[in-house]
Amino acid sequence: MVEILRTLEAELGDREFFGGGGRLGFVDVALVPFTAWFYSYEKYGEFSVEEVCPKLAAWARRCGQIDTVAKHLHPPEKVYDFIGVLKKKYGVE
Repeated sequence: MVEILRTLEAELGDREFFGGGGRLGFVDVALVPFTAWFYSYEKYGEFSVEEVCPKLAAWARRCGQIDTVAKHLHPPEKVYDFIGVLKKKYGVE
């Protein structure tokens, strides 16, 4: 997972958003729902997205500050709880 996040960070580079131009583009819209999963990645993977991919973490924060994005993202804690339910359901503990 860390390598995937690093690949995304490398593609983002120093731009504000993946498409450049200072605004959300198609790639941003496609990837932003996964930012709600970052908390779960950190908990289960025992790493910090902020530490291993600071530019990607900053991008996620920027996206989350956009009202139209923020109102459609699931709270990270609910995603984590949902994963716990799935793990229990499928006997993956």
